[in-house]
Amino acid sequence: MAIRAARADTLRRYFLYFLFYSILGWCYEVFLEVVVYRWGYSDRGVLTGPYCPVYGIGALVFLVLFYPLIRGQSVRRRLAMVPVVFLGCGLAATLIELIASYLCEAVLGSWPWQTYVDYAINFQGRIALSPSIRFGLGGVLFLYVLQPLWEKLVEAMGSRRKWVFTVCAVVFAVDLVSFVVMTAIG
Repeated sequence: MAIRAARADTLRRYFLYFLFYSILGWCYEVFLEVVVYRWGYSDRGVLTGPYCPVYGIGALVFLVLFYPLIRGQSVRRRLAMVPVVFLGCGLAATLIELIASYLCEAVLGSWPWQTYVDYAINFQGRIALSPSIRFGLGGVLFLYVLQPLWEKLVEAMGSRRKWVFTVCAVVFAVDLVSFVVMTAIG
């Protein structure tokens, strides 16, 4: 029974990580669009809520593949792993973006982020070197700075974590189901 409870708690933690980074990704996209590029505001997600699930998925991939390389390691070891984490996160995120572009195009008719056709080094306008470098840098920032802080916050929730998870999961599930239904009926 204790193992089942521990697994359920791990699932709750990872869902909260997913949701946090999905929201953070949405904020990042809106910031780029409004402040950096000055295009004006548009909803950067495919769902109704303020989240870009592709960022949450990317964060989970980073946590599974690269966080074990640095978590609990000495400062020297952590610093030595920066190039590996940078390259790994850049490659993983680029692959996720490429797959997501094909999935979104199949379901929605297009992908909801800018095309990279104007970038010097790109593939079909779906992925490009410049964003891949930003993904690598973001992965380093994420794993070395944000994730340790987020872990502390999630841990500090204590027994409330279950309720926070439940509310967030219900809201996200309703949003996801409404998206699927609206997409299916056209």
